[in-house]
Amino acid sequence: MVGPHPEFIPPARPIIGEAEIEAAVRVLRSGRVVQGPEVAAFEQEFGDLVAGRHCVAVNSGTSALQLTLMALGFGPGDEVVVPSFSFAASANAVRLVGAEPVFVDIEPGSFCLDPEAVAAAITPRTVAVMPVHLYGHPAAMDRIMAIAQRHGLAVVEDAAQAHGAALGGTPVGAFGTAGCFSFYPTKNMHALEGGMISTGDAELARTLRLLRNQGMEQRYANEIVGANMRMTDVAAAIGRVQLTQLAEWTEQRRANAKVLDSKITAMVTPPVADDARHVYHQYTVRVRGNRDAAMARLTELGIGNAVYYPTPIHRLKPYLDSDGKPGPWDLPETERAAAEVVSLPVHPSLSPSDLERIADGANLAGGAR
Repeated sequence: MVGPHPEFIPPARPIIGEAEIEAAVRVLRSGRVVQGPEVAAFEQEFGDLVAGRHCVAVNSGTSALQLTLMALGFGPGDEVVVPSFSFAASANAVRLVGAEPVFVDIEPGSFCLDPEAVAAAITPRTVAVMPVHLYGHPAAMDRIMAIAQRHGLAVVEDAAQAHGAALGGTPVGAFGTAGCFSFYPTKNMHALEGGMISTGDAELARTLRLLRNQGMEQRYANEIVGANMRMTDVAAAIGRVQLTQLAEWTEQRRANAKVLDSKITAMVTPPVADDARHVYHQYTVRVRGNRDAAMARLTELGIGNAVYYPTPIHRLKPYLDSDGKPGPWDLPETERAAAEVVSLPVHPSLSPSDLERIADGANLAGGAR
């Protein structure tokens, strides 16, 4: 049995430094550990990342999506247009409020929703579009917003992987009705766990605050039926520290991607749309040959790699029809991406020699048969 490579480069490396540890300890010693001053401060500070919008902190990125759909009043009988090439949470949030996801195809370059496919999927039951800024590349929000406005639809941005990404100078999370971020440990910044909702609508923000806290703004004065999806102050304190480092980490990710772009020739490197700011949550290439062989070769060379996502959502068990089949969806670009993509390390902890090894390994693996 072959053991791990002695100099293995992990595909992701969460950063937890002394500042994060000190922030967590400070909160624990304060006794204010849930939905307190750290959460309020984190919400205020995160607003600077989303053009000053109202921000509402919650306990996960999935909760952010679910609560947003709840706050907008969506439920049974409603349809939400989503990509199938995404993490299951995108569609799960739709199902969790009783609505139905309508799966549409992606653009081959950005891996994000194809606006033409969105327009073709709209029916009288459509209430919202959920573009996913996959891998840190912004979706075509200018065209998606125009379609949504023409049909009177809400736009809920799934920005779980895209902190700081932008299109035409506008940050993701500042285009739609709301934007939803995740702070899971592998994201570009984290809070160990947590999520954030951004919105330009003050009333929607208030409804979200009620929904995350059992429908209460004042204790025991429940106004609506809500849930318990609060962020802890420990998480918020860690998130605040991470937020101060996000810009530096993002520029390092972008610099790392630029190096890989210049050196990888045996795989198809990720293109970036005009006027888009890609923040490289993942550096995702396409393998034209035998992907399994390429991944095995990368692993032998000590280079972490993974497929996000090998099975499109519409092919997952919860989304099959009553006959166990994936339904009527025609998603050729989604199927092609799921069969070809591999993500390589791009995180800010990589050294110049790591980048050389990753590029050399990708070029060797790209010819694997």
